[in-house]
Amino acid sequence: MTRSLLLLLGLGCATPVFAQNKPTTTPDPLILRMVQQVSEKNLRDDIYKLVSYGTRHTLSDTKSKKRGIGAARNWVEDEFRKYSKASGGRLKVEQDTFTVKPDGRRISQSVVMANVMATLPGTDPTDKRIFIVSGHIDSRVSDVMNATADAPGANDDGSGTVAVMELARVMSQQQFPATIIFVVVQGEEQGLYGSTHLAKRAKQEGWNLVAMLNNDIMGNSTGHDPEIKNTTQLRVFSEGVPATETPEEAKLRRTLSSENDSPSRQLARYAREATKQYVPGHEVVLEYRPDRFLRGGDHTPFNQQGFTAVRFSEMNEDFRHQHQDLRTEKGEEYGDLPKFMDFAYLRQNTGVNLATLANLALAPAAPQNVGVLTAELTNRTQLKWDAPAAGEKPAGYYVLMRPTSAPEWEQKFFVTDTTADLPFSKDNFLFGVVSVDAEGHESLPVTPKPRR
Repeated sequence: MTRSLLLLLGLGCATPVFAQNKPTTTPDPLILRMVQQVSEKNLRDDIYKLVSYGTRHTLSDTKSKKRGIGAARNWVEDEFRKYSKASGGRLKVEQDTFTVKPDGRRISQSVVMANVMATLPGTDPTDKRIFIVSGHIDSRVSDVMNATADAPGANDDGSGTVAVMELARVMSQQQFPATIIFVVVQGEEQGLYGSTHLAKRAKQEGWNLVAMLNNDIMGNSTGHDPEIKNTTQLRVFSEGVPATETPEEAKLRRTLSSENDSPSRQLARYAREATKQYVPGHEVVLEYRPDRFLRGGDHTPFNQQGFTAVRFSEMNEDFRHQHQDLRTEKGEEYGDLPKFMDFAYLRQNTGVNLATLANLALAPAAPQNVGVLTAELTNRTQLKWDAPAAGEKPAGYYVLMRPTSAPEWEQKFFVTDTTADLPFSKDNFLFGVVSVDAEGHESLPVTPKPRR
C-alpha cells in the first residue's frame, strides 16, 4: 500500500495509512450558509406569481403582459435581472429563442419558444466546465392542446421553475471557478422542445457540460393516497446504459458489468452524498431507471446527446393535481394549484440541488485517463490516472470502492499522487476515482477502464 493511502470507511480489510495534508471532511460553511439562505417564502411567492398568469401553455399568448407563456417568461427574465444587479452584474441573462414548426402531434402551428437563461460565469479562465440546473415553465390541462384554459401548473412544473430561480438568487452572490447555467425551459409538455434545443446547442457549440440537474414535479409531499405523505425523501432518476453508447463501449460494459456505473448513475450517487452532508434529515432516493415508468423529462435530450444528466422528482405524485382541468368531481378537487403544494418540502429539495451544484462547481475537474492496470495477474488492484488538464490543481484524489453487488460506494481512500496500489481484488470490487481540493469538494467519480 502506498504511504499516501488513507482508508476512510474501512471494513477491517486493511490498516489505514494516513496521508499528510488530507482534505477536510467537515461540511463547507459557505455551502451550509447558502442552503440555509434558500427561502420558503420566496418559493411560495414565486409560485403564486407564476400561477397568476393563468396559463403557461406553450401555444398560449405571447403578447399580453398579464396572461400566457410570454408574460411568464418575461417575468422570470426580470427576476433573473434583479439577481444579476444584486450580484454586481455577474449573472448574464437572456431569452434563447427558437422556432418550432408544426409536428403533427402537439405543435399545431409554428411557434417561437424561448428558454430563459441566467449564466454565472466561472472565475477561473482556464476552467471551461459548465453545470446546468433546469425546470420547465410551461403548463397544461387534461387536453394537451388546450392553450386557453387556466393551467396553473403550480407543481408541474412551477416547483422546478421557482427552485431554479431561488438557486440563481442565492448562488449568484458567490463565486465558483466553473460556470453554472440556471435555465427554465419551454415546451416540455409538448415534446421536450426547450431542453432538446438547449442540449443540441451544447453539443454543437462544444460545451464542456459536466452535469445537468433537471427538476420536475418536486414540490408536493402528499401522494394520491391521503395516507401517503413523505416530507423527507426526493427521488433521483438516472440512466444506466448511456444513450450514446458505441458498440465498443457496450462490449466493454458487458465485460466489466459496469451498467450501474454510468456517468449519470455517478451523478445520482453524488447528489445523495451531498444531501447527507448539507441537508440534514433529507434523503435522495436512488432510482435506477432513466425516469418514471414509461415516462421522460428534460434530462432525456441531454442523455441523448451524450451528457451526464439526472431528474429530481417528489416521492409520491398526486395525479389529481397534474395535467388536470380545474374541476370538482364527487367532492374531490382536481387541478395543479398552489394549495396542494408543500413549500417546506420544496425548500429542502431546492437545498439538495444547491448542495450538489455548489460542491461540483467548487471542486477540481475530474481526473483523466483513469485505468486499472492489467499487465500482471494479481489479487491486488493497481490504478493509474492523469491530473485534470485545466483548472485548479487537486489537493489529491479519492479512490472509491464497493463490492460488485453494492449500489453505493462503501470505502474511500486518499492518495496524493496519480497512482494507487490497493490490497483488494478487482474481481470482487468496483472502483472510481475523484479529484478533491483541500476543502473537501469532490469531482464526479470516473470509472477506470482496463489499461496495460
